[in-house]
Amino acid sequence: MLRIAVPNKGSLSEPASAMLHEAGYRQRKDRRELVLVDAENEVEFFFLRPRDIAVYVGSGKLDIGITGRDLLLDSGSQAEEIMQLGFAGSTFRYATRPGTANDVSEFGGMTIATSFAGLVGKHLADNGVDASVVHLDGAVETAIQLGVAEIIADVVETGTTLRNAGLEIIGEPILTSEAVVIRRAGAPEDDPKVRQFLRRMQGVLVARRYVMMDYDIRVEHVEKAVALTPGLESPTVSPLHHEGWVAVRSMVPSKEAQRIMDELYDLGARAILTTGIHACRL
Repeated sequence: MLRIAVPNKGSLSEPASAMLHEAGYRQRKDRRELVLVDAENEVEFFFLRPRDIAVYVGSGKLDIGITGRDLLLDSGSQAEEIMQLGFAGSTFRYATRPGTANDVSEFGGMTIATSFAGLVGKHLADNGVDASVVHLDGAVETAIQLGVAEIIADVVETGTTLRNAGLEIIGEPILTSEAVVIRRAGAPEDDPKVRQFLRRMQGVLVARRYVMMDYDIRVEHVEKAVALTPGLESPTVSPLHHEGWVAVRSMVPSKEAQRIMDELYDLGARAILTTGIHACRL
């Protein structure tokens, strides 16, 4: 069986399980369940702390896993990213009190508090900065107020929490993170079970981004209509019983569907319909 690590809690957990369910895999009904066997799909799921997943996968104990890019890089494990999953996006940045520093190049001799000591240490080394790193679990905003550090490095979404603590974001982002699929570095790339898993996950990603659009249009306007709805390869165009009209079917980006419908209507298209895509293979 393919052995897969899945986050058991936190912001990664529910979206990961939802995506796996959409991909056709069984998922646990009880949060206390730590191992789930999906015999029909020949997969065994292990529900682990998100921070530990890269360690298990990098050691070869598990075949693949879902975790955050930030957690993968912070772990220092022998694992690598093989697919982006498009959820749990975040930006990892430095913050401090106004006037303390403007850029990472000014951090020399200072102390940085963070929950991602490995990631920050590497970033400082890459920039040639000699600074101390203090590892803290949980919220790090109070580290400056309590005199533990002059700088903090943390995940930033809106920045509201930092501003409320009297801090400002400085410098360029250390990292832009999201949920990713990982495997052990150097693992065979032609594993058929892994390839099948990735195809299923890719199918979910495409199904979430696109809708199927159907419409009727006069033959003389087909080329202009097809230019609006080119599809992934080419749309399906079928003659209608009413002479001079054809039916067109094409995948279009869901975010642009309403605009495309308006433009098709202005072009003379009628009976314009969109339907959701639940699964696909490209």
